[in-house]
Amino acid sequence: MLQTILAFFMSTWMLLSALPGAILCPKQHWPELQAQWRIFAGGIGIHRNIEYDIIVVAGQSNAQGYGLGPVDAPFVPDDRIQVMPQRVNFFGGYSIAKAEEPLVDGQPIANFWLSFAREYVNAGLLEPGRKLLILQAAVGGTGFLDKRWGLNDDLYQNMLRMIETALALNPGNELKALLWHQGETDANLRSSEATYTTNLTTLIQGVRTKSGAPGLPFVAGDFVAQWELANAEICAPVDAALRAVCGSVGSAAFVETTGLPSNDEDIQNGDTIHFSRGALYELGMRYFEAYRGIVDA
Repeated sequence: MLQTILAFFMSTWMLLSALPGAILCPKQHWPELQAQWRIFAGGIGIHRNIEYDIIVVAGQSNAQGYGLGPVDAPFVPDDRIQVMPQRVNFFGGYSIAKAEEPLVDGQPIANFWLSFAREYVNAGLLEPGRKLLILQAAVGGTGFLDKRWGLNDDLYQNMLRMIETALALNPGNELKALLWHQGETDANLRSSEATYTTNLTTLIQGVRTKSGAPGLPFVAGDFVAQWELANAEICAPVDAALRAVCGSVGSAAFVETTGLPSNDEDIQNGDTIHFSRGALYELGMRYFEAYRGIVDA
């Protein structure tokens, strides 16, 4: 309780201290003031004494996580692995909590970034005293052509605000990677290869520029094989674009999904577009190996 009260007053002081600068030099200080407000309004000032490695997860439902079914080694919550959900509260503030699989009707729902995070920690990539913060910016059923991930669109802008907020918590915080899984919506909307290539390249360059990390590692993955096979014609342009972008933007990798079943293949529920829980665990490990291939090159 005392720590929470101290964090409240510290956040308030930092917010008020930024006001004179924001008034005198609006263009220079306004982003800083906004970030401090999001910290204050979310009550996450308590995390200011923690240094984080930050991983951004963006895209649509397979990045958000809809995996069902049994796994041999379920994710065990670890205080070193924390998450910032993409939703803000009434005042526009973000929250931070210990990462865990959510329960829906008593059933755990998997995502690939939890197994990525587990691999990251187990590989010893966290320096002593640091923690891993996952910015969960993904939202199901979203894409470029429906005006959600373009530079002026809501989800892209929210992702930038999440990054700004997380970095503003502590000067020792470091942005480590952007993990992307998306394309089903744009495939359904008949995106061309050229259009998707332009849109995704622009997003990557925008994040790298705004965050001041020109070499930020980028990892993307393929669709669920069962769904892609049944929708080969509309998937082909997006798949080709994803591969091309990962080969052209630098510090990037593409993850194959061969052998990873859908929910329907694992538990026969008719859901062919989403990876199963076990598949997402494996996908996260594949994303991590791709990430290591970038940073160790």
